[in-house]
Amino acid sequence: MEQWEYKTVKYATKGFLGGKVDEEDLSELFNGLGYEGWELVSCFDTSISQGQSRDIIAIFKRRAFTGL
Repeated sequence: MEQWEYKTVKYATKGFLGGKVDEEDLSELFNGLGYEGWELVSCFDTSISQGQSRDIIAIFKRRAFTGL
């Protein structure tokens, strides 16, 4: 039976009121996790108000090493 481990990453948006995403920085973060074997399974934002985002929450998974 396959076993998985999960990682939750919180990425803070920038700007005075939030809502601005440094796409290059976010891509570097996601690519680095991908190189470590993590697969993105879900991604969503947390809202402040009127459509502005405070944080981006990303959930990753990878096969757990069982040592067998």
